[in-house]
Order: sequence, then C-alpha cells, then structure tokens
Amino acid sequence: MFRPLNSVFGLFSKDLGIDLGTANTLVYVRGQGVVISEPSVVAKDLRTGKIFAVGMEAKRMVGRTPASIVAIRPLRDGVISDFEIVHAMLRHWIKMVHDRYLFAPAPRVAIGIPSGATEVEWRAVREAALNSGAREAYLIEEPMASAIGSGLPVSEPAGNMVVDIGGGTTEIAVISLGGIVVNRSIRIAGDEIDEMITQYMRREYNLLIGERMAEQTKIEIGSAYPLPEEKAVVLRGRDLRTGLPASVEVGSKDLRDAIAGPVNAIVTEVKAALEETPPELVADIMDRGIMLAGGGALLQGLSQRLREETLMPVHVAEEPLQCVVRGTGKCLEELGLLEKVSLTQPPPPAPQQL
Repeated sequence: MFRPLNSVFGLFSKDLGIDLGTANTLVYVRGQGVVISEPSVVAKDLRTGKIFAVGMEAKRMVGRTPASIVAIRPLRDGVISDFEIVHAMLRHWIKMVHDRYLFAPAPRVAIGIPSGATEVEWRAVREAALNSGAREAYLIEEPMASAIGSGLPVSEPAGNMVVDIGGGTTEIAVISLGGIVVNRSIRIAGDEIDEMITQYMRREYNLLIGERMAEQTKIEIGSAYPLPEEKAVVLRGRDLRTGLPASVEVGSKDLRDAIAGPVNAIVTEVKAALEETPPELVADIMDRGIMLAGGGALLQGLSQRLREETLMPVHVAEEPLQCVVRGTGKCLEELGLLEKVSLTQPPPPAPQQL
C-alpha cells in the first residue's frame, strides 16, 4: 500500500548510488552523476569517541595526528573491519548530499558490496544505510555494478566478462541474462601492489617509504608489461641504517619485478575464471572481450599482459574508478534493472584465494 506514496517520493527524492570501496568512496546522485569521490578514511578521537573528520580531510591526517586521534580505514581487503565507523561514514555521505536539498524526502540508496561479503556484513551495510537516513536500501554485488557502469549489456543472453581491480580485492565475473554465472574473488589488488613496493624499497635499498609514496610510485611508473620507454622516479623516505632522510632513484623495470607477485596472481585468477566458464559464453567473450574496471585497471601494460595471456581482446572501461558507482546510479534510474540485479538475501561466498 506504500507503493503509490513511494512513487510520489521518487519524483522528488535525490536517490543515491554509493560505491563503498576499500580505498575510495564515491556517491552518485540520480539525475546529476558522481558528486563525491573521497578516500574511505575516518579520523576518530579516542578520548571522546567523536568522529573528527571523514574522507580527504581524514586522509591528510594519516601519519600527522597526535596519539589521541587515529585515522581508520574501516574496509580492509574488501571486507568491513569496523562496522561502527562504516555506519558513521555512510551517515556522513548521505547527510552531506541530503542537506543540500532541504525539502527532498529521504533518498533511496543503492550500495555496491563485495561479492565475498558475509551475511553479517551484508545485513550490517543495509542496516547502516537505513539507520543513516535512507528510505530504502538496495545492495548490488560490485562485479555486477561494475559491468553495468562500464556499459556491458548484462541483460542480454550472452557472456560478458568484467575484471574489477579495486583497493582490497579483485573481483572477476562472467555475467549473462542479468545474473552472475562465474564469480571469483581474491584479496589481492591495489593495496597489495603498494605493499610490495614498500617491501621492495626496504629490502633492496633499506629505505622506508609511506603508503602515499608507494601509491604515487605505482601510478607514475608501475607496469605489468614492458613499457615502450622505461621510466624512473626518485623516492624519498627514511634510511633504516642511519635514521636520516634519504632518496633513491628507481626504474620502472625494477618496479615491475617488485610487483610481479600480485600481478601474476590476478592474471592467474582471470585464466581460472575462463576455465570455469561454459563454452558458449567463452565464445561470446572472445567476440566482446574482457572489460577491466576499478583503479587497478589503470596499471600501465595490464591490458596488454592479459591480452597476451588469455588470447582475447581486453578493454579498459571509460573512467574505470567510477564504474561501480555509475552502475548503482544507472540501476536507480532504471527500476526494472534495479529489481533484477539487487540482492534480496546475502550472496553465496565466491571462491577466494587468501
């Protein structure tokens, strides 16, 4: 009996699509596009329990706060490590957008969640959204949202393959007729590559660098395949032998060797997913190609590496960082699609490599 009222609310509601990522959270407002893209970081005062800052402001505090204030990343390896902080973060983003429209009714919210989310995490995210001011909360598996956001025709009776490389997890899915046929998830992605760079610098040069320096180095010279012109950057950090500031020049070839472990694991998992795919869908993928999404899709040479290993066309999605959030937003604009792909119960766990 509430459907007519909900349909009236829908005309004026500023419905939100949210990509609750390990590294970044993005928010899409129906009819406007992506309005927020900030780090998934919350700064908390341990003395009072008060949330000090959220997003970019909190990330700037990493490594620069007094002992009483800690910067927390509430999602690790694609799973929720702190439910209370996730609740606070969702409440902050929903309130930030909703407060811009004083007379708008409470929004519907569609949230992308990892395909490996447990029942506890699934229910916690949904309840957090409802308790944060959402009128209705829909959960969509990230591989599905990513495929929709990258423009793949997921409703057609044909195979579509998406590889979503985020901060904490890499999710690989083959989709047909609005459902996931093959789904694999590994807890190896952008964060693991950053960690390999940090370990390499410590091991080879006795240089301690921070997370931000490792990430920036990955962006500038990280690669999964030999580059047409190899590059080099200067890394700055602390010399572990003397304790003094130091700098070292590192080449892209050396860095490629340093991150080979995570890259090889991702390639192996893609090939394993193809081996599980029914032959008819493999034939479709050979025609359509594999779609790369997520921040990891921007790693230089990754598409060439996958093309060589799988003997299939590989495409990088337009604006890969926004694929999941654009997918949730598109579902809000097409309610038939939303009902088809949103989860009414927790998904079965995807095969995982720890």
